[in-house]
Amino acid sequence: MTRPCPSCGAANAEDEDFCGSCGTYLGWSSRARPGAPAPEPPAAPDTPAPAPAPAPERRTAPIPAAPPAPAAPEPEPRPAPAPVPQPAPDPAPEPEPAPAPVQPAQPRPPEPEPEPAEEPVGAVLPGVPIVARPTVRTASADEEPDGEPCPSCGTNNRPGRTFCRNCAEPLKPRDQAAPLPWWRTRWPFNRRVRAGSGRLLRGCLIALVIAGLLVAGFLLVPAGRYVVEDVRDKLGGTGEVSPLHVSANASAPGHPAKAATDGVTNTYWGAPKKGDALTAEFEDPFRLVGVTVHTGVSTKAETFQKGARPTRADLTITTKDGKTHEKTMTLADKPGEQTLRMGISDVVKVRFTIREAAGQTNGHPIALGEIEYFKRT
Repeated sequence: MTRPCPSCGAANAEDEDFCGSCGTYLGWSSRARPGAPAPEPPAAPDTPAPAPAPAPERRTAPIPAAPPAPAAPEPEPRPAPAPVPQPAPDPAPEPEPAPAPVQPAQPRPPEPEPEPAEEPVGAVLPGVPIVARPTVRTASADEEPDGEPCPSCGTNNRPGRTFCRNCAEPLKPRDQAAPLPWWRTRWPFNRRVRAGSGRLLRGCLIALVIAGLLVAGFLLVPAGRYVVEDVRDKLGGTGEVSPLHVSANASAPGHPAKAATDGVTNTYWGAPKKGDALTAEFEDPFRLVGVTVHTGVSTKAETFQKGARPTRADLTITTKDGKTHEKTMTLADKPGEQTLRMGISDVVKVRFTIREAAGQTNGHPIALGEIEYFKRT
């Protein structure tokens, strides 16, 4: 006889408490205790018979009480309904006696109280059978099947089972993973990466692609190299570079070209007219990141307005390979320093040409108080 599993439907032997396919507990309700009688359904209760009505009384003479109703027979299993008793008929009145001589009145004896009718006995319901609690039956050595013993409780199980029939433990536990070597327990080798996921390989390929793009952008693509150098210009520091030689195509008397690079602003180079240029030459090539200019004869506002000052100039920058770069610098008509940011590598010469000026009505020379050159450090 087999017991089906309520979860997966697999067939199991009668003495097995757990399913051999999924390990589900088979329960006690599906196994009947041997030798126990089947319970009978309870019988329907019978309707009890109504009690008989008491006999009426008469004032003329005491009337005996009605005889008690016969007791119903004791019910048997499944008895037939008892007949309903009928009330007894009233007895016929007795003839009145002849008048007797008048005697003195005597106290009337108390009337006897009628006896209460006995309550009929109804059907007795049978007791509800109580199902006996199941008991664990210990299998004998002869009843135990031949098969692989459970590694947990040692119970034999027939071949083909996955879980133990006694404790539901897996009969074939999974193999434990081998311990990791000591170096796999140290950072960064202790990161758990699922074998075959490919994340490590993808990470290495992405890193190689990014490194290749950076190298190609720096060495082969000019735009990429320009971006890298520009970032370095913004993140790095700056330092002033002094020219090795300064010259001008024309100078006003007492205001030579070297006065524009002497480090003070109360002296200046005086250009006689627009179009004159100041040229600065450097000993070693450097990366030019900015040019700062102080215009006018003084940094004081009342003195600044008395002389002529440049308002726009062109910068021609020459590198060591002979290439030139043109920059236009617009100058505000006020005292103080004004800076033009740029980023040009391997600079060896810078020419400053005046294109526009203000305050030339009185014939004063165009004053350039100071010009400074800055490199990346």
